[in-house]
Amino acid sequence: MNARMLQGIRILSFTHFLQGPSASQLLADLGAEVIKVEPVNGSFERAWSAPDNFVGDDSTFFILANRNVKSIAIDLKAQDLKPALEELIKSADVLIESFRPGAMNRLGLGYEDAREINPRLIYCSLSGYGSDGPYKNRPGQDVLIQAMSGLAAATGGANQPPTPAGASLVDQHAAVLGTMGILAALFKRERTSEGTHIESNLLNAALDLQIEPLGYFLNGAIPSRSPSNISSGYYKAPYGVFETKDGYICLSINSPQVLAMALNDPWFNGIEAADELDRREEINTRVAKHIKERSSSELTAVFEENNIWYAPVNSYQEVVNDPQVLHNESFLDIELRNDQQAKVLAHPVKYDGRRPDLHSAPPLLGQHTREVLESVGYTHQEIEQLFADRQILLADQEVRRDG
Repeated sequence: MNARMLQGIRILSFTHFLQGPSASQLLADLGAEVIKVEPVNGSFERAWSAPDNFVGDDSTFFILANRNVKSIAIDLKAQDLKPALEELIKSADVLIESFRPGAMNRLGLGYEDAREINPRLIYCSLSGYGSDGPYKNRPGQDVLIQAMSGLAAATGGANQPPTPAGASLVDQHAAVLGTMGILAALFKRERTSEGTHIESNLLNAALDLQIEPLGYFLNGAIPSRSPSNISSGYYKAPYGVFETKDGYICLSINSPQVLAMALNDPWFNGIEAADELDRREEINTRVAKHIKERSSSELTAVFEENNIWYAPVNSYQEVVNDPQVLHNESFLDIELRNDQQAKVLAHPVKYDGRRPDLHSAPPLLGQHTREVLESVGYTHQEIEQLFADRQILLADQEVRRDG
């Protein structure tokens, strides 16, 4: 029962890809009953994984963002299921959707439709660019947003092409922002009994990730990409990744006087504090020359001794074996069907010293269709008829058929 702060909250999740499922999973980790509403042929992420990486029959892409949720599989266009969807909306506290703008309206499930059914409903729309505007129909995809938001152009040296990050960080940040909005709206509803329409999108998330550099730019500071690979258009040197004799190491800002002592080079003592920004390329180039002449282990010892702000440049293999990462209990083991084991990132926050427990593995398609429909008043016979008419999928029926 650790960290089940949202127990008793029912959330309908009309989501796919990463932004929406990740937001839903964060809330499910905290004890909310999250019902993933899927088409009868399953959500996209069940059958796709970027490197074709599957654990048994399960897509890693599905596993990593769908724990602790329930799955119902229904034909959203079937007229016979309109009453079921209305009853589900009546029973829900939150609805999350990540379809293209307008898609939920066409299904009769848009915000205004849902609010008519349940005025207390908190409705969260997750999209690429927002629900309206000139880009609303463009494909919202992480690397595309990194490019158009300025994030890729701000990354890399002067002689390198614009460089997107090697992770879907915009998707994940947008998910967290959407989750923040939902939690704020739940708190508001406790005081006012009113629902709220929340919108989070990838473009806003990408801009929010750049709160510092865009803040400087908006107030007249024009960035310049660094020919010596300083990892910021604004910071003094040293700042970024440097090549050692046998690898790489990362340095953050350190005063010239500290550098003089650590690198045994009195030249740095001649740098006045007022000149550090103007001479940042000169400083960075000299630091790079010193670092390339020494091994990573030698530099680590020197930097530790002199309280230099540094970090190793770790591969993923080194990350997953890092003592602090392991101490923080950053990974979670999940037992899947057929005794398959998967490992994923755990919920990122601790509550009273603990991360939320795993209470259910990523669901089979339609695993909870029967349970959820029964919870809104459908009889066994009605559910079986919907299944016979191929308007819903029942995982228990499919198991029996396969057997």
